[in-house]
Amino acid sequence: MQAVEAKVPGVHVLAPRQIKDERGAFFESLRTDLLQDVVGHPFEVKQINYSVSRRNTLRGIHSVTSPPGQAKYVSCVRGAFRDFVVDLRVGSPTFGQYDVNLLDAASGRALYIPEGVGHGFLTLTEDACICYVLSSTYVPGTQIDIDPLDPDLALPWGFTEPPLISEKDRTARSLAATLEAGLLSEWPGGS
Repeated sequence: MQAVEAKVPGVHVLAPRQIKDERGAFFESLRTDLLQDVVGHPFEVKQINYSVSRRNTLRGIHSVTSPPGQAKYVSCVRGAFRDFVVDLRVGSPTFGQYDVNLLDAASGRALYIPEGVGHGFLTLTEDACICYVLSSTYVPGTQIDIDPLDPDLALPWGFTEPPLISEKDRTARSLAATLEAGLLSEWPGGS
């Protein structure tokens, strides 16, 4: 596995070593021992989710309050999507900044997203499927939703027609309003 830290501290882009032959390819999608070497602490899996979406579906920006906090290991198991992380940790040197990556099933690339960092994506293919491996289980009332079209964030989604977006995401608070509401966690000074 090759790992590169993104411009948002603690976020890592991970590319597996693929073994290919005439039958196709094989790769390890997640090895928690190797991920621990990269991020510097254990990643204990508590829940795995899948999201299947039509082309041009925009989901996010989502995070979880701390506690309970939630780190994510995100990969594409079918199709392709443009993936965004936004630093939502108050006091972080990159607070409010984003990083964007293309994730697709063929490459096997994945992202490790630490607690306090928001996540969203735009699907680029029909029937795209994303897998979320999570460090905590779903706890009602702890979700943080940030308006993915917040003009202050100005995320370069790259859609050429209006995206499919849920009412929850369409009506989510701006980053400034979420900060003012006191919902965001503090930057721990590390990853």
